[in-house]
Amino acid sequence: MRALVIGASGGIGSAVATQLEQDKWDVTHLSRSVDGFDVANPGSVERAMSRLTGQYDLIFIALGILAPLWGTPEKSLSAIKPDDMARVIAVNTIGPALILRHVAELLPKDRRGVVATLSARVGSIGDNKIGGWHSYRASKAALNQIVHGAAIELGRSHKQSVCVALHPGTVETPFIRSYAGRHATVPAGQAATNLLSVISNLTPEHSGGFFDYAGEAISW
Repeated sequence: MRALVIGASGGIGSAVATQLEQDKWDVTHLSRSVDGFDVANPGSVERAMSRLTGQYDLIFIALGILAPLWGTPEKSLSAIKPDDMARVIAVNTIGPALILRHVAELLPKDRRGVVATLSARVGSIGDNKIGGWHSYRASKAALNQIVHGAAIELGRSHKQSVCVALHPGTVETPFIRSYAGRHATVPAGQAATNLLSVISNLTPEHSGGFFDYAGEAISW
């Protein structure tokens, strides 16, 4: 079995790659820190994805930022900064969309193949009860729409494919450490175990869906 993990140097991406390798998968790693992969740069995405060959049984996209390095998630609409919002959307939405353009070339047509993209429950419009975090919420809501559309398109040529958005829970990584607050967190290794368990149970009927770490569907 072959897997491609994009964002493999991050907390969740690294843990997923490690567990797959422990399970004897052949894993291709792709990350900014090791490969210079810049998801916000269309040329970088095109070069990296075009170099990949063969077919992957799993493509796991583990990318995202809460805010630019110089900023923080907004607590109110008055705190929105256009440049910061544009950066969050570039990384969380446009970058994965550029990656998804290539997955049809990398998934098998004669058997099951899965594309799983990390999203977040806060991207659910129906679940939003407290507001705030406007750029991050909007970027993940838009990502969910991209994943849903990609699943429809992919399903036309890859009948056994599964393309989903996944919420990993609140994970103990540098990405979230400053913002977890009173939310219960799980180690990255446990999050990876949870997500891979969900992925293992997905069927083509689930394609286009949005699921949490326990396999429960999340409201759009």
